[in-house]
Amino acid sequence: MPQGTIKDFEDEDRVGSLLMEDRTEVAIDAVSVEGSGLRSLRIGQRVRFDLVDEAGRKVARNLQIVTL
Repeated sequence: MPQGTIKDFEDEDRVGSLLMEDRTEVAIDAVSVEGSGLRSLRIGQRVRFDLVDEAGRKVARNLQIVTL
């Protein structure tokens, strides 16, 4: 399961993006967040996720917070 860091996230719209370890940007949408049971994400927070291709863009699914 790949890991990445939250780059930006808008609580109101529940959209944003994360950076994978190779610096590839991946979209986060409301389905990503709500389907994972999360309420919010913070910039700089580490997450694990499944990477899916939807309509030619990479989207994170099944987000899980990484704790140290």
